[in-house]
Amino acid sequence: MNVTVADAETSSLPRREPPPPRGKTIVVMPAYNAAATLRRTVEDIPEGSVDSILVVDDCSSDNTVEVARELGLQVIRHEKNLGYGGNQKTCYRTALEEGADFVVMVHPDYQYDSRLVGVAVDILRLGICDVVLGSRIRTRREALGGGMPFWKYVANRCLTITENVVLGQNLGDFHSGFRAYRREVLEKIPFDRTSNNFVFDSQFLAQAVHFGFKVGDIPVPVRYFAEASSISFRRSVRYGFSTLGVLFRFLAHRWHLRRSPLFQPKAVD
Repeated sequence: MNVTVADAETSSLPRREPPPPRGKTIVVMPAYNAAATLRRTVEDIPEGSVDSILVVDDCSSDNTVEVARELGLQVIRHEKNLGYGGNQKTCYRTALEEGADFVVMVHPDYQYDSRLVGVAVDILRLGICDVVLGSRIRTRREALGGGMPFWKYVANRCLTITENVVLGQNLGDFHSGFRAYRREVLEKIPFDRTSNNFVFDSQFLAQAVHFGFKVGDIPVPVRYFAEASSISFRRSVRYGFSTLGVLFRFLAHRWHLRRSPLFQPKAVD
């Protein structure tokens, strides 16, 4: 049998793997008084990129629930306010119960560009990362041009640099409200042991690093405007110190100085 040069070159190429299965994607939105922005956030999600959208309302005083139902979304309403972290816990437990393979958390305040949901999921689907964050800070000009207050930009940079050093990462924005996870991340991380307030996000990422998951990010344009949610300067300071506390707990656990339940595996049923 004659073998041509083209055949020889083709046979030496690495075999192309079949595309990974599509899986089920659920977008979760921890909502609090998001009636004015929820519709725009949902409408920007590319058609066909997700299987369902879940809104968990944390006892809003506006008509967030009514707007979500008008849009045909799955809605869960807390009878009492559980806090930002408590809201996310409901989001993730429900997504797992619904059989999600990929879960994308997007703040429903239209601050983050939800057109990138499918991009984040593709990165997870290909196995490039297990966790994908949306980075608001590709450049200083872009972040400030999007309306981010200068003091918030400086605080974010200082905290993110510190977290990168302690956790051994190279991320652009540790404090994003756009996050995507593979199912295995939510199954393995004991997020029920985390805080119910805003430091939940910092604790969860430290847990993801501790348990060996691959964390990456993509640039996500951000918008700051009157209706977009944002914590006050005073609460931001408290959040910053709480995040530093998470890093101390991470190091103390890793160096076997003090064990923390945050970084201990879930109990086997």
